[in-house]
Amino acid sequence: MDCISAKYISQKISKTRWRPVSAASLQQPEVFATGSWDNENNKVSIWSVGDRGGSTLDGDLDEEPQLLCDSQHEGDVMDLQFLDQDRLVSASSSGAVSIFKLQSDCQALSLAHVWERAHRCSCNNAPCTAIVCRSPEIVSVGEDGRVILYKADQAEVTRVIENADSSTIHAVTFLRTTEVLTVNSIGQLKMWDFRQQSDSPAQILSLTGDRMPLHCVDKHPNQQHIVATGGQDGMLCIWDVRQGNTPFSLTEAHSAEMWEVHFHPSNPNHLFTCSEDGSLLHWESTSGSDVSTLLQKGWNSRVVSQSALSLAGENDSAVSAWLAGDSSKSRLEATHMLPSQTLSVNSLDVLEQCLVCGTDGEALYIHRQVPV
Repeated sequence: MDCISAKYISQKISKTRWRPVSAASLQQPEVFATGSWDNENNKVSIWSVGDRGGSTLDGDLDEEPQLLCDSQHEGDVMDLQFLDQDRLVSASSSGAVSIFKLQSDCQALSLAHVWERAHRCSCNNAPCTAIVCRSPEIVSVGEDGRVILYKADQAEVTRVIENADSSTIHAVTFLRTTEVLTVNSIGQLKMWDFRQQSDSPAQILSLTGDRMPLHCVDKHPNQQHIVATGGQDGMLCIWDVRQGNTPFSLTEAHSAEMWEVHFHPSNPNHLFTCSEDGSLLHWESTSGSDVSTLLQKGWNSRVVSQSALSLAGENDSAVSAWLAGDSSKSRLEATHMLPSQTLSVNSLDVLEQCLVCGTDGEALYIHRQVPV
């Protein structure tokens, strides 16, 4: 664990996000943002993995994150996303969606625009639970069951799906330019196409049996039909939105609520999950022949066979490892990324070989050499 450094910041951390890096730069990310919750005064903060030496969890010298700037945030930070290198969007428990402007030298963060009470009930505000950005578009969802589309350079809301859900929508991701996928508190995935005038979902998928709340969702960066979700029971579900309306595979990942799931953006055979149980797991979908190679790398792993059905008529070379049908050839490797269990790990983000996560224990953890 000598690649991991920890920093205690005296605030419960609800969200952590790396600032995007230029694809042409070939650099590792150095700047990230955090949002806090359940504090007397919540903040959005900008950090750098500075060059002043700090101590890792094993006592070795490492780069400790340094606070560059911050800004007060009304309400808990429910979600946080970079719109681009200079703008950051937050979702608030007050129902607001805000855009923060980051100076190019990262030394100042200022509030640029707020959509007040974007999410609300008849007599009160409703928390905005999640946002997703694809510049200039922003989409937010909330406890009020609304799906809202914005453009970052326009003060007025672009589109509102007023009664998108009768239950809380917990998370949202873009599938394609005009399509988003939401997950809710009764175990459903709903696909929305903004080209359609109708306020009805284009597709509904759901967990069978108990209507277990789903808390997080992410799509495969290269194959938009592959989606991962996690929920209250800690199960990792892989979905193929083209094939049927139920999960393609389910894996017992965590012993409590899963708060976030993320495919690695450039190496999507790798996936990361974090949970209320205090763990952060690194998953890799591999062929059976690759398992011994991974173990030789020194991974402290448990191997879980992937429960899946074969895709009839598919070209094997075109099928993602996440959808490989033969469980003897396709396996999930799970590695614990933190040295010991902590309080709830609320958020994670991974970019290149760098991972950052935040906890209710008021700790940031940075891993600068993720094996991907």
